Amino acid sequence: MNYTIINGSVSYGADTILEEINFEIRNKEKIAIVGRNGCGKSTLLKAIVNNELLTEGIGTEKFNVYKEGKPTIGYLKQIDFEDDSITMLDEILKVYKEIISTEKKMEDIVSKMQNNSSEELAKEYSKLQDRYELLDGYTYKKEYETAINKFGFTNEDKQKKISEFSGGQRTKIAFIKLLLSKPDILLLDEPTNHLDILAIEWLENYLKNYPKAVVIVSHDRMFLNKIVDKVYEIEYGTMTKYSGDYEFFEKQKRVNYEKQIKDFEFQQKEIKRLNDIADRFRYKPTKAKMALSKLKQIERIVKLEEPNRYDLKTFKTHFNLNKETGNFILKADNLGIGYNQNKIADINFELYKGQKLGIVGGNGTGKSTLLKTIMGIQEAVQGKVDFGHNIEIGYFDQRMAELNSDKTIYDDFSEAFPELTVTEVRNSLGAFMFSGEDVFKEINMLSGGEKVRLSLCKIMKKGPNVLILDEPTNHMDIVGRETLENMLKEYKGTIIFVSHDRFFVKKIADSILAFENGNTYFYKYGYDEYIDKSSKIVQELPKEKEETKKIKKLYNSPLKEKSKLQKAMQKVEKEISEKEIKISELQQELLTEEIYTDYIKVMEINSELENLNKEIEEAFIKWEEFQNEIEELNSI
Repeated sequence: MNYTIINGSVSYGADTILEEINFEIRNKEKIAIVGRNGCGKSTLLKAIVNNELLTEGIGTEKFNVYKEGKPTIGYLKQIDFEDDSITMLDEILKVYKEIISTEKKMEDIVSKMQNNSSEELAKEYSKLQDRYELLDGYTYKKEYETAINKFGFTNEDKQKKISEFSGGQRTKIAFIKLLLSKPDILLLDEPTNHLDILAIEWLENYLKNYPKAVVIVSHDRMFLNKIVDKVYEIEYGTMTKYSGDYEFFEKQKRVNYEKQIKDFEFQQKEIKRLNDIADRFRYKPTKAKMALSKLKQIERIVKLEEPNRYDLKTFKTHFNLNKETGNFILKADNLGIGYNQNKIADINFELYKGQKLGIVGGNGTGKSTLLKTIMGIQEAVQGKVDFGHNIEIGYFDQRMAELNSDKTIYDDFSEAFPELTVTEVRNSLGAFMFSGEDVFKEINMLSGGEKVRLSLCKIMKKGPNVLILDEPTNHMDIVGRETLENMLKEYKGTIIFVSHDRFFVKKIADSILAFENGNTYFYKYGYDEYIDKSSKIVQELPKEKEETKKIKKLYNSPLKEKSKLQKAMQKVEKEISEKEIKISELQQELLTEEIYTDYIKVMEINSELENLNKEIEEAFIKWEEFQNEIEELNSI
């Protein structure tokens, strides 16, 4: 499969968004498109879907869109629900229309076999069974059940009507359908938005193993780094391709820029040297010929353009705390959080000056509710929050990115700080990238990222000594996230924040409060300790057995452990091979007249085939677990 755009461009009204698009998708590539907010990433995805948006670019090559193999393209914004009165499960099952149809035909033939044992029916059944297996009919139920569960839906949700779900939940259902439909090219625009960490980790694994091509627009650096093998960067209206993961892209971009700068500077010095020689000798009769040759030498030089510096325009501020706190900041003492006296979690922790607490967990587990309870917006079900001396809180609610107002940016900020002069207001707003005529934009005309910047600008100006932030990086591009990371690292006060951006959490948090399986766990030493000790890693093992396992491992060298795991893997591989041979034998049996004329025997063999396929699937899961353990030992 190959999909190529050569020398294309995309315009919006009179403005050219991308002026020279050279973009290629091949086979099973996993591609990232990165760049600043508003650079044209989402526009490019739309142009891949709808080629009518493309026109000829400014390059020298002839404009063309080449598609080999007529690839199917899946794009989330294309998906809509024709009938929102049907259940979520029925909507998702539309993806498996051919599998379910084949399943029904097989059942009909088995029913006919009770009264008719003809060879034609047996052959038809065998063909359908081959098709069913090719379509992954034996595993499709587990596939959609896993996706539904990982996206935070319950068994009860499966029978709810689409109309009963919120907008965000409907988007998730559409996303599940898109993933399970398995198009040749899967286009994803910010797929991790509104997903919790567990769902993001599942999605990472799903996309890494996706058997076809994936193109992702995302600001989640860890997510991109774990999936992609090619990066296209859009900067200053042009595209640059990098072969490798996101980390390689960042390094290579720096290397390329430094080389281009050196080459440009070297050429400029050489041109200056030749010009200086020509200027010195052009009026001396004996040297005029030499001076002319130097000028011609300059003309022959293929001039290098000065490389564009990184587009690092971002917000900035100097953080001055209005008041100093004591060492003790706050304590959650037997705190029960929830709604209408329905408790969803018990919480106990203490926080001291300068600590930066990251709160992680699944959607709906109580993270935002905890922040609202600390702020007094939500009443505690039980217990209380005790605060230290001189506490002044700056609170960022993720809904601030959705605020609408007819006020201008300037008026909104001035009303919050009436004591400031016009110059001081403009300086404060300018630090957060609102300058010139931009300050007279109405708030309801701003993007989500701009609303976030305005909210942060107002919070920071007050100089709080405690920051409570609920998903502050949503709607921010990568440069904005890096800026906020650096700002919060330098911040001298105390921070409590909720985020699903693992890179952000790892960089900022020095302690973690994790919501898991209806409980909360406090990790004193940050994200790495959370990953090492998180209960989600060992949730399927009884504690006593896990402890025994750990003790046993202490007495074994990594080499011995590795040898044991390799033997276990070989055993599993042998089991899989034997089961596959058995499946082949049973399928041959179904073709014999003695069997296909016996309805009961056919049912027995089909049941055995289904069990064998399930056992093989479980064996592969075991094999992967052993493989992961060996990789961990190799890294020791």
